[in-house]
Amino acid sequence: MHLLFSTDFAFSVLRVMTPILFAALGALISNKAGIVNIGLEGTMLVAALTGVITSAYSGSAWVGLLCAVLSGVIIAALLGFFTLKFKTHIILGGIAVNMFASGGTVFILYLVSGDKGASTSLKSGVLPNLHIPLIQDIPVLGPILSGHNVLTYVSLVAVAGLYYLLAKTPLGLQIRAVGENPKAAQSVGVKVNRIQFISLLISGFFASLGGAYMSMGYLSLFTRDMTAGRGWIGIAAEAVGRSTTIGTFLSALLFGAADALANALQILKLPAELIGTTPYIVTVIALMVYAISESKKKKRKLTKAKLKETKSS
Repeated sequence: MHLLFSTDFAFSVLRVMTPILFAALGALISNKAGIVNIGLEGTMLVAALTGVITSAYSGSAWVGLLCAVLSGVIIAALLGFFTLKFKTHIILGGIAVNMFASGGTVFILYLVSGDKGASTSLKSGVLPNLHIPLIQDIPVLGPILSGHNVLTYVSLVAVAGLYYLLAKTPLGLQIRAVGENPKAAQSVGVKVNRIQFISLLISGFFASLGGAYMSMGYLSLFTRDMTAGRGWIGIAAEAVGRSTTIGTFLSALLFGAADALANALQILKLPAELIGTTPYIVTVIALMVYAISESKKKKRKLTKAKLKETKSS
């Protein structure tokens, strides 16, 4: 308990929340446009490997980050092209991306480094940590908020940026309109496929930042399937957050706390396999609570509708 209420644990929550939050934001922007991107896990993997390889050969972590982002956007563009142009089922397309990434990253890693498990032979670039002036000197808050990787701060800024985009800009209005009623949006001149394609590109952008963080911030190398379900947890966080920006952020924070808790429980010398299931157990419980609450809402709506019919008759 002393560990759980320490500043180190709070610092760890923000640290491990970062890739989940990026994936959740990617799920949010695509879902708002009415297109489900379940290829986030694969996009993160591709970006993670791309960042390591390009930073190792260029000698610059920033070049690696740029290439990682480009790779994620390209994957999203391909998914959007086949889904919107050739009418491939979006779920099947997302599954194909995840399967391609899981096997393809290992194959490419082997070609580049001769290793199928980790990129230990490649000297990956590492994105810097930032110490915030003034805030770092504040008791309690300083050790929690200062000293994180630059992408952790980018993820927090992205929450505010995405909120502004969806709520205050014409593009955000079009995205929400397409997601709520594509036929009505099309009737007033909105190009539905174009808006959904843009949403997928933004989704891939966020997912690629999460992947780059995993291999160039959280760790300094790429390992096989290193995202370990964080893309899927991000999708769950978006659902539990009821497709709202603030709700998605709070859900990602919850799942980040569960992940950090799994790391903290290692001091109890429990089986590592049992401890490793903690984030996924929390995800399942959160989805169950979400499903129950949604079911109750639907029942209340049906009850109200029946009462109106009874009164009118």
